[in-house]
Amino acid sequence: MALMSIVIGIDPVAFTIGSFSVRWYGILVVLAVLFICLWVWQAGKRAGITGSFILSAAPWAIVSAIVVSRLIHVVDRLDIYMSDPRAIIGFEGMTIYGAILGAMLGTWIYCRVTRVSFAPLADVAVPGVILAQAIGRVGCNINGCCYGQPTSLPWAYVYMNPNTAAPLGVAVHPTAAYELLWDLAVFALLFWVFRGHLRPKGSLFAMYLALYSIGAFGIRFLRVDTHQIFGGIHEGQIIALCILAITVPFLIWKTRWVTKQVEPNGESQDLNNTTGGFSAGASISNGSEPKLE
Repeated sequence: MALMSIVIGIDPVAFTIGSFSVRWYGILVVLAVLFICLWVWQAGKRAGITGSFILSAAPWAIVSAIVVSRLIHVVDRLDIYMSDPRAIIGFEGMTIYGAILGAMLGTWIYCRVTRVSFAPLADVAVPGVILAQAIGRVGCNINGCCYGQPTSLPWAYVYMNPNTAAPLGVAVHPTAAYELLWDLAVFALLFWVFRGHLRPKGSLFAMYLALYSIGAFGIRFLRVDTHQIFGGIHEGQIIALCILAITVPFLIWKTRWVTKQVEPNGESQDLNNTTGGFSAGASISNGSEPKLE
């Protein structure tokens, strides 16, 4: 154990019902899902997105997030699941990247089905998405599932509860805390710096993907709980590089900075586009498609 360290002794299991254990991680993930739903509901109404559309799109996003998150975890640990295929059906292993990509895919499919533009909705959602990820990372800190390499740094985590996923009594990099802090920093940039200033629609979403991928790529060099594919590169880092290969060129060649002014009612308005987020003041609903700028 490091001479100075942060001892995590809290039981990751919040309570049990018979033989079924409910972990703090699961509780916080549920809270994160509820938070993003409320965020999109509130922010979406101000952007002209109807509540009925949000309620209809949410199941597509949630189910797709669960399926893709689990799928990427299984592929990452295929050597384990090949020996026990029945274990593939379950929720013991999930990936945050899979959840992000799955929710994005589910929402995009629903938008295609309903003939609604995906980009404005994505821009509205992403500040709430990164905050929801921060909420989920609180669960990771308690659970010990995303622990890092051994270290003697004074802010190292030492997990002491036998129900933790991390090695007991070993001072490790608090990589879950690093990711939580990075999530909060990305939220600050998206919400207070870039929001309302980036065009075309979808640029804030691309900025979110790029910023999150930069942090995830760097932090995962310190993690030892995930499978290395080749050359010390983890599965999540490969996904991060693929996302950066798409988003960075888009941000360089397509995205532009625009100014905005504050209206008397406190709402921001793009000086380069007086119609606001959707053309001609159209709201998202089945059968009407707001056009991208």
